[in-house]
Formats: sequence, C-alpha cells, structure tokens
Amino acid sequence: MIEQRQVNTSRRRFLRTSVAFTAGAAMPLPFVTAGGLAPPSERLNIAVIGVGGRGQRLTKGLLRYDDVRIAAIADPTDKEDYARFYYRGTSGRLPVKNLIDKHYVGKGLKDFTPKDYVDFRRMLDKEKSLDAVVVATPDHVHAHGTLAAIRLGKHVYCEKPLTHSIEEARKVTEEARRAKVATQMGNQGNSGEGIRQMCEWIWDGAIGGIREVHAWSGAKGWAGEYRDRPKETPAVPKEMNWDLWLGPVKHRPYHPAYAPYNWRGWWRFGTGAVGDMGCHNIDPALAALRLEYPSIVEASTTGIYPETVPLGSIINFTFPRRGDHAPVKLTWYDGGLQPPRPRELKPGQNLPGEGILFIGKKGKILAGGWSGAPRLLPEALDKDYERPPRTLRRVAAHDRAWLDACKGGPPASSRFDYSGPLTELMLLGNVAQRTGERLLWDGENMRATNSKNADQYVRQEYRKDWTL
Repeated sequence: MIEQRQVNTSRRRFLRTSVAFTAGAAMPLPFVTAGGLAPPSERLNIAVIGVGGRGQRLTKGLLRYDDVRIAAIADPTDKEDYARFYYRGTSGRLPVKNLIDKHYVGKGLKDFTPKDYVDFRRMLDKEKSLDAVVVATPDHVHAHGTLAAIRLGKHVYCEKPLTHSIEEARKVTEEARRAKVATQMGNQGNSGEGIRQMCEWIWDGAIGGIREVHAWSGAKGWAGEYRDRPKETPAVPKEMNWDLWLGPVKHRPYHPAYAPYNWRGWWRFGTGAVGDMGCHNIDPALAALRLEYPSIVEASTTGIYPETVPLGSIINFTFPRRGDHAPVKLTWYDGGLQPPRPRELKPGQNLPGEGILFIGKKGKILAGGWSGAPRLLPEALDKDYERPPRTLRRVAAHDRAWLDACKGGPPASSRFDYSGPLTELMLLGNVAQRTGERLLWDGENMRATNSKNADQYVRQEYRKDWTL
C-alpha cells in the first residue's frame, strides 16, 4: 500500500485511497558498514519467531544493518536439514543462533549473543527490551505470533501470507492499526521498482482502461501424492518439539510429510499456491487498480480434498464498479497453468513462469513474478511510450523500509492496512477452492451470502491455550 495521505479510519475508504507510494527519490542503504553497531539510541532490538529456511534468510538480511541488534530468537526445532528443499543447508534455532553469534563476535561484540527460546510466548514474556518482532513461522502460527507482539506494542514484520484465515487477517489488520505500530508483510516485490512503474504507467493511461488481469505461478501443491493424512506414525525427531510446532492446531501424529517444509500443501498448516505466491504476483493488481472486495469468486481445481491443496487451480475474482473505475475480472492460475499466450509476443517468446498480465483497451502490461521487469505490449507501444515522471516513493529494500518505519520514518508500503486485505483476497480464493462453489462475497462482513458451507473456511478453531 502506498500512501499519500493520512489513513481514514473507515476500512473501505482506506482501501480506495491508500494505494499510492509517497513521492521521493531513491534512498541509499543506511547503517550498512563494516564497523560496530549504531549507538543504543539509534538501535532496534529485534526478535525473530521462526528460524527455519525463511527465518534464517530474514535474519541474515537484518544482520546487514548496524542499527539492528537481534536480541532473541525462538523456534521449536533445534536443528533441521533443508538439503532436499528450496532453502538448502541446515537451519533451526541452534544453527541460526550460531550464525548470529559468529556475526557479533566478528564485530568484537561478544556480549551481544542472542537469547534463544523454544516457545515464542515465553520469549515475548521475558524479553522486555524488544522494539520489534519478525514472524517467519509456518502460516498456521503467523497470526498468533503477530498478535502477541502487537499486543505488547512491538513493531512487526510478518512473512506472507499475513495469516492463515480471513478472520485472522481482519483481526491482525485492525489491531495493528489501533496499536499504531510499524508493520510490513514479506511480499518483497511490493518495495521494488516494477510495481511502482506499473502503477505510474497505468495511472498515466498507458494501456487505457483495464477490465481484465491475469496472474499466475508455477507453484504446485507440496503434499505430493498425499490426499489424506499419513497413516504411519514415525517417531518425532529428537531435535523437534512437535507439540509447539503444531501450536494452535489440534494434535495429530508427527510425520515428515508436514515438516520441516511441505506444510504448505496441507490446509491446516499452509495456504497453497495462491497463499504462497499470490501475495507476490497479484500484488500489482491491488495496488494499481485500487481493488476493494470482490463480489464473486469461483475456482476450478485438479481436485478437492479435505486435507491437501490441489495440484493446480484457476480462480476467478470479479470486482464490481468502484466509483469511476470499471468492473475488473482478475484470474489466478497455479500448478503450471497460465493464461492464453498474448499474440503480441514474438515467435518463440512465452509467458514467464511467474507473472502478471494487465489487459487494457490500448495495450497490455506484462511483468514477471514479484513485479519483475514490466514491459508494454505490443513492442511498438513499449518503444514509443513516453514514461511519466517518477512520482512514487522509492525505497532501498523491503526490510529496510520496515526498519525505517519502526524508527519513525514513512510507513512501509506493504503495512498491514494494505497486506491484510491482500491476504484476505488470497485466502478467499482458497475458500472457493475448498467449497467448490460460486461464492457471492460480502467482504465487509466476511461472509458468502449464498453459502453457509463457506463459513468453516473463513474462521477456524484453535486448541486450548492458543485462542486469539
């Protein structure tokens, strides 16, 4: 979300007016030096909840900044092997603590070794000096870690999707707004050049009025051949506290099909391809077209299963007229499915594996995943179009934008007032997948007016001691 004016407390008015990045020039990376940390008055004490593959990468990113001290980490797993998965290497609480220790010792700051905890709730209770918290757990714990930090007045960066359910996303958005803390969701393309270019071009009328958008990802269901819960009950690895890993989820036996990585393919832990990648690749449509709630959503999938996400899906969102803005149809594809190849592409050129395509009256805009490298179609339009002035604020990096907001700077572009509604949209796509119904959606009240069956997927139950 990209802001030019103060937020109105009305949610609907906010969604209409807040997608504009503040004007300004690109900023250099501050506080990145070879020396020690910044003085205490300029330093942020940060804790990281969840230091698996993604949490480790976020930690490494934060260690670039000398105005950050990672004071504590929490994870229910001592150590885990990611050699077979996307992140590679070894992660978990002890390897990441060692990584941080080595960083500070190398700077001559031996007394800066972080505290490590198995239970993030205990960490937040004990670590009174924290300014901010990073949440990088599996999706099913996002809201619990985020809300626990917000209620203590801490600034929060949470990985995408912001939450596991629509109701959680609404609650997190509203509580962060009331607490007036600095927030950011981890859809990194939102801080990039590409999304700003697309907004500026579309608002300049480069391709005329837009009524159709397509976004896609090659991501597939991570549950593999599973359609139901595994029947085997292997022993829990000695390095893992399985009960804490489950968090709010009702107990089920441990199985490596769930952790450390493939939880994304299981409905109770993850949010499938649209939850994982829609927050990246649908993002430009929400920002550039100022989309509010869809009125209709329906999905086609490779199969509906109670436990696991489909291998592929197509989700259609219909957005009604918004003032002077025409109705828009947004279509999402995953599992290798894509929209029809634009005829403006040259022979041999294909759509990228991740991306977004805006279709306007005068032309098209095609970009890769994470808003990467947008261009106009046809080629003659891209060549002849005189780009408008850069009016939207550029930032140095996604995490840096959040750190600056924590220190009183401009709000980050994917703060929860923006990324909360974006997450609601992604999760609504999952509701349509799971019901197999064409849903008439009342966004303000988070309900499908034509389906009581949908309610069970909008909200969810938690086990004792984990209620929100």
